[in-house]
Amino acid sequence: MIFFRTKSINIRKKNTFSKGYCLLFFMFYLPACYHPTSVLEAQQITLLFAGDAMQHQSQIDNAYRNGIYDYSSYFKFLTEEISQADIAVVNLEVTLGGKPYKGYPMFSAPDEYAIALKEAGFNIFLNANNHILDRFSKGLHRTLDILDSLNVKHTGVFRNIEERETLYPLIVEKKGVRIAFLNYTYATNGLSPTPPNHINYIDKTLIQKDIQKAKKQKADIIIANMHWGIEYKLIQNKNQEDIARFLIDEGVDIVMGAHPHVIQPSKVIIDSTGTISNVIVYSLGNFVSAMTIDNSTGGQMVKIILDKKQNKTSIHSCKYMLHYTEKKNKGNKIDFSIIPVLSAESGLIQLDPVNYKKMMRFANNARDIFSKYNESIEEYGTTRN
Repeated sequence: MIFFRTKSINIRKKNTFSKGYCLLFFMFYLPACYHPTSVLEAQQITLLFAGDAMQHQSQIDNAYRNGIYDYSSYFKFLTEEISQADIAVVNLEVTLGGKPYKGYPMFSAPDEYAIALKEAGFNIFLNANNHILDRFSKGLHRTLDILDSLNVKHTGVFRNIEERETLYPLIVEKKGVRIAFLNYTYATNGLSPTPPNHINYIDKTLIQKDIQKAKKQKADIIIANMHWGIEYKLIQNKNQEDIARFLIDEGVDIVMGAHPHVIQPSKVIIDSTGTISNVIVYSLGNFVSAMTIDNSTGGQMVKIILDKKQNKTSIHSCKYMLHYTEKKNKGNKIDFSIIPVLSAESGLIQLDPVNYKKMMRFANNARDIFSKYNESIEEYGTTRN
């Protein structure tokens, strides 16, 4: 600290600083202690994306215990990671259509499932998927009503066009950053919405208008969540690539894909200055399901960190975390738990030999695909090291 001698002040005569002292205070002390965050430090926002959150019949049956549906085993190893994100997004690939609760092919999950997802830390639910009409108009309405009652944000499906005009794109503001969430599906399994219900289908003319609206609403980042692709294919198809290119050309910053039920490659686009300009994730895979088909027993969560500095928002980093759905006998029931692969590999989470072998088969296949096709995106997670 530097001290400066100034003209002495007679405190009895006046209760103010001398002009000389004030001048020195503003010249030296104030600049040293005042560092506006917007000028010197980047404000960071963490986004986390999870894939298809499903409820097959075996999941529903095994969740029912002592008269209630108990999902406490599902997210216990990921709750900290999810809840630490500023915004956590999940694809709710079921309806909350009420009883009778059913799995594939016409899903209606217990309300407790949505509650468990919220308590795990998810605060945005995507509804534009091929199963949203499984319980027809009544199921669509009830799904939106339950999500509203839980006070979670959701998008992609609307009770009527007026609601869409008011609420879409979904704009979420965090730490001064305005983020627009778009959500579209390729189809709804041959079913059509009952007027006035509205579902966002993939239509370039419509999407183009929605992107322009997001820009007019001064979105700093635009994210398109796409329900697309071919089930169980580990590589994206040309249609996905064409749509992704269209979205980025129109001004979308992040493209996040779901539906294939298996992982697909990701691409981080770096501009000429070395800055990340765009992210494309073709498929997150399953978040949790009862599927046993090869490569469907796990998925990836993608974490994107945004920077805002001097009123400019940019993508700071993008990483993925592999996870596997463990099925573990507990009495006469089966516990489903989502296991972070790196944590299990390092011994932080113990799996029985059968589950460990299944997890590593999924993880090795995913890593093989990513090593060949991913561009500028790395794996992350918790290990002993």
